[in-house]
Amino acid sequence: MTTTTRTTSDNIDFQNLVVLLDEVLRMKDGEAHDFYAQHNTLDKINHVVVCYQETIAIGCGAFKEFDHNTVEIKRMFVHPDYRGKGIASTVLKELEIWASEFNYTNCVLETGKNNPEAIAMYQKNGYEIISNYGQYKNIETSVCLKKSISK
Repeated sequence: MTTTTRTTSDNIDFQNLVVLLDEVLRMKDGEAHDFYAQHNTLDKINHVVVCYQETIAIGCGAFKEFDHNTVEIKRMFVHPDYRGKGIASTVLKELEIWASEFNYTNCVLETGKNNPEAIAMYQKNGYEIISNYGQYKNIETSVCLKKSISK
């Protein structure tokens, strides 16, 4: 049985999952990893979801305010041993619900072109590819997506 917990970036299970995430991204991103890493710090993220199977942390995600109406989804990761079971969608849905409780109406996010499984998962969950935004604007390897979470 899986459960989700709302927490912050102080959560040690979240921090441990992010270490694994960064290892995976370092391999996928290659030389571009340093650019992306600077935008993925854990400086006091107040909205983190960790997914557990029993007592084992198996997935995570977070959001930060992007603007008054929008949050940016960050640090989405599912441990490789638990992929293909809907864990990422579960975490994403919990983040969307939590953001909507604060009256945010949109979610945006960035992932890499070298991560087609993530792009497919986001699209399956209603996200649409948009023009690259902010620091990703001229980054050819980035894919940005958006979803309306209005009630």
